[in-house]
Amino acid sequence: MAEGAGPRDGEPPEDLTAAEAGMWQAFRNGSVYDLSCGDALVDDPHGGHPWGPERTVRARVVCWLLLDGPPALAGRVSSLKLVGVRISGPLDLAGGTVVPYVEMRGCRFERDVLLPEARFTTMRLVDCSIPRLEAARLHTEGDLHLPRCRFLGGIRLTDARIGTDLLLNQAVVHRDRSGRSIAGDGMSVGQDLQAEMLESYGELSLRGATIGVSLSLRGARLVNPRARLALNAPQLTVERSLYLTPAGVGSQARSGMTPARGTRIQRFECEGGIRLDDGRFGDAVDFEGAEFTLTDEQELTLRRVQTPELRFLGQRPARGRVVLSGARVVNLMDRADSWPGPGRLHMGGFTYENLVPRGPFPLALRLRWVDAASAEYTPEPYERLAAVLRESGADEDAREVLLAKQRRRRESLPLAAKLWGYAQDWTVAYGYRPGRAAVWMAVLWAAGSLAFARADHPPLKAGEHPDWNPALFALDLLLPVIDLGQAGFWQMRGGWQWLSAAFILLGWILATTVAAGATRTLRRT
Repeated sequence: MAEGAGPRDGEPPEDLTAAEAGMWQAFRNGSVYDLSCGDALVDDPHGGHPWGPERTVRARVVCWLLLDGPPALAGRVSSLKLVGVRISGPLDLAGGTVVPYVEMRGCRFERDVLLPEARFTTMRLVDCSIPRLEAARLHTEGDLHLPRCRFLGGIRLTDARIGTDLLLNQAVVHRDRSGRSIAGDGMSVGQDLQAEMLESYGELSLRGATIGVSLSLRGARLVNPRARLALNAPQLTVERSLYLTPAGVGSQARSGMTPARGTRIQRFECEGGIRLDDGRFGDAVDFEGAEFTLTDEQELTLRRVQTPELRFLGQRPARGRVVLSGARVVNLMDRADSWPGPGRLHMGGFTYENLVPRGPFPLALRLRWVDAASAEYTPEPYERLAAVLRESGADEDAREVLLAKQRRRRESLPLAAKLWGYAQDWTVAYGYRPGRAAVWMAVLWAAGSLAFARADHPPLKAGEHPDWNPALFALDLLLPVIDLGQAGFWQMRGGWQWLSAAFILLGWILATTVAAGATRTLRRT
């Protein structure tokens, strides 16, 4: 550009091309500058059809307009609105302050867009082809829109501050040299981050990011199968909800809405691990309909997550692990066929207050869910489930869960303790079915009464014994604490002596198991 040529008089510099001169005038007028030809195949910014000099402007001129452009025409507001334009050279606005409104649609950038530490009011790049967007510490007062754009070398928004919305709907983002598709660590978005039907080929990193309203990945496809993580977002804060759910496809679909019945949908799909550790979500984390493809080493991990509602309603991952250790939720909404099997589910320290199953989830399957929570016995998952069931009024189911806990614990005990556990289980089911003790007592009493009625036992001392009563004698043997005045007055010989000893031993077993069960009941109350 010629020395001395400046924008203050409003006239374009002499060395501008025809395309650039037209852009200059459109900027002053605040109007759309459209260089598309009307042929969809030719105008496709992502296609291979070449765009000649008649559609090309230099990035230097674009930067000049945005940073130090000419004054607007009278009664107009200057702005840069480009359609179907090819921008040659790197668009470098690093550290600059851009006041005019910026909107580019269907444009093709030949080199990277460099916006680190730049400041904008609002910037919209829609359906553009961009090698890479470098925008660390970018600050916008309004929106940053990047829908339907394609980035061959990734996006960097580390520590960016977006005043209102960040839109990445239907964008296609490939990995950079470090393997990341989108680097948004420490980013802050004032309102929504919408990345619906996003295609991410690499790691989507949102470590420590803060979203003022909701984060929507409805219908997105995250692909990073050879690395550990496809979504890496520990310490993510979302004031309302995180959606990893289906999105509607077609003219009837509305962004940010649950697809209406009959609408064709696109599922959220993830090939690679997901890390949401230590996240804080004000309303919910929603996995409804999500599909996970994991390797044996990859995880869907929500360690220490806090949210009022977790909707674990996705498809069961065939491989990999689901980790909920230390997570805290109020409502757990789930399906029986969404959880992985034994050895692939970890719930140590996972707390929830209410269970809201979607579809049939009988207690037998719920016990399998708890059993799958750890390879070795830990009481915590059973006690949490029992407490939740008891709070909901399902006392009988709560007792079944605690009985299952004792049976699982028994398998980890040495032989002697294990045999004692079997005795407690067979007699009174560890005290959780106390009616069994009465049944056993009645059966033994009846059998003893019949057996002892068949023999005549001489007294130990003549004249110092009560009348022989086989029913009271059998009951006196079975009750180890109460003395009914029969045992100890008669001579037991041979097999009768062994039978009496067996009754005494069985009585002590029954009494001990009943006492243990009563103790557990008192502790629970």
